Amino acid sequence: MFPAAAWSLLASAAVFFLIGAGPLPAQKFSANDPGLIAPNKPLPDELDGAQIREHLGRQLDLDLQFTAENGYPVPLRSFFHDGRPVLLNFVYYRCPMLCNLVLNGQTAALKELAWTPGNEFEVVTITVNPAETFDLARQKKQQYLDLYERPTTGWHFLTDYQNNVRKLADEAGFGYKWDERQQQYAHQAGIIVVTPDGRVSRYLYGIKFRARDLRIALNEAAAGKLGNTLDKIVFYCFHYDPAAKSYVPFARNIMRLGGVLMILVLGGAIAIWVRHERQNRTPADMVLTK
Repeated sequence: MFPAAAWSLLASAAVFFLIGAGPLPAQKFSANDPGLIAPNKPLPDELDGAQIREHLGRQLDLDLQFTAENGYPVPLRSFFHDGRPVLLNFVYYRCPMLCNLVLNGQTAALKELAWTPGNEFEVVTITVNPAETFDLARQKKQQYLDLYERPTTGWHFLTDYQNNVRKLADEAGFGYKWDERQQQYAHQAGIIVVTPDGRVSRYLYGIKFRARDLRIALNEAAAGKLGNTLDKIVFYCFHYDPAAKSYVPFARNIMRLGGVLMILVLGGAIAIWVRHERQNRTPADMVLTK
């Protein structure tokens, strides 16, 4: 007879899987985590009005036009395609430090992804400085494509057209303003993930981005249509934590997955045991069971 302890474990795993793992335990985060922003910490005066205000679910106006790298105006919707989410970031190309750090961090995360802009998703980078021209955008694009080290047609660098960048930034919740004292634009560091139909899906903060977070956010924006089976398992085990401004392990789903694995392992063990018993039955055993 199969050991009673194994049956007990199998039953426990089934119950565990069905009812879940109970409440999610409190998560601990380090102040050094990239993207961590204190939720109630007052901003300095120079950032007043230049912070990111999350507008999750907000529909962006895809008919707004911007100047492309070739100097011609193009509607924003030309970069939105069915099934492809968009990674949107607001910078300015002559930024002395912060914007470059954001673009560098974004590029480093993109290089770790198996997906490529132009295939699974698009990247749209727009300058908030209306004085910057498409020539500068083209130079900036070449600089970051060289850094990306992978051929792509899906990363677009745009400049303003008829003050549309301000309209789009307001819709997306990206605040910025000119700082006369510093002679530069003040803004917070972050990138925005947008659904294929133009709705704000997720904000990722900081100057360094985890490739895992980027992958989950893009898949989330694509309604789970990106990635292979292994990716989907990883996505199932993480959820976005607003306090941490990042994706964190979701204990309940991880433990449910563990319950499923336990069922599969014990089920396989039972199947092997039953097969072994059948193969080793003697003629006398067969007579007794009749």
